[in-house]
Amino acid sequence: MLRWSRSIADRLRSRLARILREDDGSASLEFLTVGLLMLVPLIYVVVALGQIQHQALGAEAAARHVARAISLSSDAASAGSSAFEVLSAVMAEYDLDASVTSLSISCVPASASCPTAGSTVRVSVATRVSLPLAPPVLGLDQIASVPVEASAVQRMSRFWSGG
Repeated sequence: MLRWSRSIADRLRSRLARILREDDGSASLEFLTVGLLMLVPLIYVVVALGQIQHQALGAEAAARHVARAISLSSDAASAGSSAFEVLSAVMAEYDLDASVTSLSISCVPASASCPTAGSTVRVSVATRVSLPLAPPVLGLDQIASVPVEASAVQRMSRFWSGG
C-alpha cells in the first residue's frame, strides 16, 4: 500500500511539474493582467500632471497679466479695477477656482501706497489643484491637492501720475 501511494505521488509530482513548465495560452492573460495593473496608474498620473500643468499656466498668466495691467493703468483706482477685470478673465479662461485662489500685490521699494511712480510691482497668484477622482467626502479633495504659485514683476514708469 505504501508503494502504491508513492507512485501516485510521483505521478502527481511529474504532472504538476509538466503543467508548470507548459506555457500554452497564458501569455494573453499575463499581458492583460500586467497591462491593466500598469496602464491604469500611468493614465491617472498623466491626467493629474496635465491638470497641475494647466493650473500652473493659469496662475502664471494671471500674475503676468495683472502686473502688466497695473503698470499700464493711469492711476491707482483704475489699476485696482483693471487688475480685478484681468484676474477675472484669466480665472475664467483657465478654470481657476476662486475659492482657493489668492492674489498678492506688493511694491519695491515699499511705500504707503502701492503702486507708486518708479517702483517695481510684484504680483503673486496662489491656488490649489485638486487631484482627479479625489472624493469630497471628509475633505479628501482638499487633502489630495497640490499648491501652485506664480509671480510676476513689472516696473512702473517714473512718470506715472497715479498718486
